[in-house]
Amino acid sequence: MSESQFLPPVVVLEQMLPELQAKGYAVLGAQDVARWVHCSLAELNALCSDWNDMPPDLYLKDGGHYRRRRHSCFEYEGGVVTQVPHRAHWQSLDYNALHGGMQRWFEPMRADIVARPVWQQLLCAFGQTAQALRGFKHPDASPAKGCIEAHQFRIDTTDGIGRPTPEGAHRDGVDLVGVFMVNRTGIKGGETRVFEANGPGGQRFTLTEPWSLLLLDDARVIHETTPIQPLAPSGHRDTLVLTCLAGAFQREDA
Repeated sequence: MSESQFLPPVVVLEQMLPELQAKGYAVLGAQDVARWVHCSLAELNALCSDWNDMPPDLYLKDGGHYRRRRHSCFEYEGGVVTQVPHRAHWQSLDYNALHGGMQRWFEPMRADIVARPVWQQLLCAFGQTAQALRGFKHPDASPAKGCIEAHQFRIDTTDGIGRPTPEGAHRDGVDLVGVFMVNRTGIKGGETRVFEANGPGGQRFTLTEPWSLLLLDDARVIHETTPIQPLAPSGHRDTLVLTCLAGAFQREDA
């Protein structure tokens, strides 16, 4: 029996920024993501195999074993992306009640993936969009850098159920969030839900197309993804999550 799914509210690339500004979120299909990144879908798909070799997330406080991930950090400034020395991922308890307030040292992304032109182009597109949305500026009105964190996730059904957002509906404490659907296979569930942070509105849909993208204005919306369950052995859901914050990375001493 097929699973009932709500279709994503996809817009074309030319409508992406106006949609993001008007509603606080926007969804692009894979072809428009490739246009946004200035690459081919084949170049994006060539990244997918990297999700097959990721270490487990050792910080899950719910006792689960369903999440694998890598994490690296970058700066975007003047159209240039630079990787910064490896650092811990940190969020305040205000934004992540389950895993906030702790230094989480995940394994970094592989150097050969980070070095690919398509990866640099992808981060540039994301940084440019964050800057267009927020207009990053220093007090002297000069452009501020965008601090980008990249998270590769595999949520599997090892425990019988996998939780893409074990912290529940949340914000991330950044300026822009991007959730790329890399792959989903042998699962049901994984429905995305987006809610107004200060209002009654909300929308639910399921991202299924590889390299489709959900962009979120983190100041205006709250998001979550429902748990996944297996439809076949080794069922899993792979995503790439990017966040961008103007001026500095989130850190404990901020």
